[in-house]
Amino acid sequence: MQKLTGIVTLSAILLLSSGCSYFGVYKRDIPQGNLVTAEMVEQLQPGMSREQVVRVMGRPLLEAPFDANQWDYVFRLDEAYGGVDSRRVTLTFAGDRLANIEREGDLSGDIELRSVEGAAPLEAMPAPQPQPQQEAGGPLPPGGAPFAP
Repeated sequence: MQKLTGIVTLSAILLLSSGCSYFGVYKRDIPQGNLVTAEMVEQLQPGMSREQVVRVMGRPLLEAPFDANQWDYVFRLDEAYGGVDSRRVTLTFAGDRLANIEREGDLSGDIELRSVEGAAPLEAMPAPQPQPQQEAGGPLPPGGAPFAP
């Protein structure tokens, strides 16, 4: 009987101390898509070229598969202990020029993207090292390319 009580007690302790969400589950915010801000959308003007739009907004997350004249910038933030923030900007082009801008969602509020513990921000990444030079003074050929003196 004592052996059975010990086994049951040990099993209960192991079950409660394991990661079975007795004390709660760690949740994190899940950002997805292109970050779209009100400042970015305010910079857009009808008549801008596609290259100018890419400089302001970046490459679109979605390009309509049957209509290359429509670009969709979609952003969704699923907050760990909150709601879901969804934003969408649809740009329509006439040829190479921006013709129409459609907004969905609340673009006025700022979105705070929290960093993940242990992840280094881009500013903390080491700077790229200069390429080594050959003794003749010329740069080394790129990987896989034959050397031509």
